[in-house]
Amino acid sequence: MITTLYAGLLAILYLGLTAYVIRGRYKHRVGLGDGGNPDLARRVRMHGNFAEFVPFALLLLLLLDIARMEPVIVHVLGIMLLTGRVAHVWGLHTSDAASPGRMIGMILTILMIAISAILLLWNFIALRLTGF
Repeated sequence: MITTLYAGLLAILYLGLTAYVIRGRYKHRVGLGDGGNPDLARRVRMHGNFAEFVPFALLLLLLLDIARMEPVIVHVLGIMLLTGRVAHVWGLHTSDAASPGRMIGMILTILMIAISAILLLWNFIALRLTGF
C-alpha cells in the first residue's frame, strides 16, 4: 500500500516535532502549556497543527489506497500532504507572523483533503450507479 510510505515519513516528522517541543520545555523549564513563552508556544503549535490535520488526511489517503485509486493519484496526494506539512513547519519555525511557508503548507494540506474527499465521494457514487 502506498499510504504506508507517507505514513512512515510523516511519523518521522511527527517524532521530530515531538522532540522539538520536549527540548523547548526543557530549555524554558515549562512542564505544561507554553508558560507564556513565545518560542515554546510556536513549538507547541507546530506540533499541534500537525496532530490536528495529519491523522485525518492519512485516513483519507488510506481509503483512496483501499479503493484502488490510481497509484499516481495516491502518490500526488501523499506528496502534497508531506510537502504541505514540511512547508508549514518551516514557515512557522522562521516566523510568528503569516509567512509563505505557512500559507503554502496549509493550502497544500487543505487542498489534499478536499481532493481526497471529492475522489472518495466520486468513487462511492460511481460504484452505486454501476450497481455495486
